[in-house]
Amino acid sequence: MKTTFNVYKLHFTSPIHIGDERLDYGSSQKYLHSDSMYAALTSVLASVGYTIPTDGDLGFQISSLFPFYQESKDKKALFFFPKLKKQRVSPPKFQEIAKQIKKVEWIDFESFTSLINGGDYLYADLDLTQKCLKSNFFTKENLPADGFIHSEVVPRVQVPRYGIEGAATDAEPFYMERVFFKDNSGLFFIATGDNLDLLDSALQILKNEGIGTDRTIGQGFFDLETDILEINHAESDTVTNLSLYCPESKEQLSQLLLENRENAIAYDFKKRGGWITTAPFNTFRKNSVYMFTEGGIFNYSKQAAVFSMGAIVDLKPASVKGLNHSVFRSGKAIFIPVKI
Repeated sequence: MKTTFNVYKLHFTSPIHIGDERLDYGSSQKYLHSDSMYAALTSVLASVGYTIPTDGDLGFQISSLFPFYQESKDKKALFFFPKLKKQRVSPPKFQEIAKQIKKVEWIDFESFTSLINGGDYLYADLDLTQKCLKSNFFTKENLPADGFIHSEVVPRVQVPRYGIEGAATDAEPFYMERVFFKDNSGLFFIATGDNLDLLDSALQILKNEGIGTDRTIGQGFFDLETDILEINHAESDTVTNLSLYCPESKEQLSQLLLENRENAIAYDFKKRGGWITTAPFNTFRKNSVYMFTEGGIFNYSKQAAVFSMGAIVDLKPASVKGLNHSVFRSGKAIFIPVKI
């Protein structure tokens, strides 16, 4: 079975800092979760007068933003996907490099396609596997010897947040990691839905607004390029998520976590929240929610094709008075069938 996706490639023209739930500015993530991107798209649409639906659903779903390597504009992009959280036990002859394989976070499109169709690409051939291991990336294609994602830590000064009483501490120095993508590389995501024209419009605004931290000093700006990606996938009642996922109900969660056959589920989750970004309420934190991270393995016997599901939740704190809009985080994920 084949499914064609719209692909959006972000070629960054400035460094970017992507924070996580720890709010540690000295360390940046190298990819962006789907809920953060969805929130940024919602924000820019609201800023130009678009009426956000009361349920927060913009009519499209996006994956998280994963890395891609592209040597130049005239060369084909090499897309990387998250390694699935459940795989076969390594054969005995692979034991010496098993730890290296375990450290792999990203696999190229060819490897990903093999794995979701029941292949054993990671363990197909010992010599090939050794050649494909490139730090936390797995590909037989050539990558720069020093990698294509670089970072630097720079000193900054923290401007204090003024609370309700108007008091603030003195400015304090801190360090921030900024991420750079080599050559013409960057981050990409895939999208589905009936309202992709709205997504296109939002991205045209967002590329000049920036994503990530410290956009006001020029971080996170990007040029946009679109592409098409055709994914061959199995017909299976086992699925993997390419976005952060928040279940809509206990019943839906129970269905996904049902272990009723030999292929057990595999998943991880993380806490999502952060600061409200609307002035003058940016001294308040959002409520928090836990979501399943990308690359999980779940059971879903109702569907054999690509589909999306999940909840869009409002994290607006009840204690914040005067904030006249919702604070949406999307846990609606794109799922692809996999044969494990």
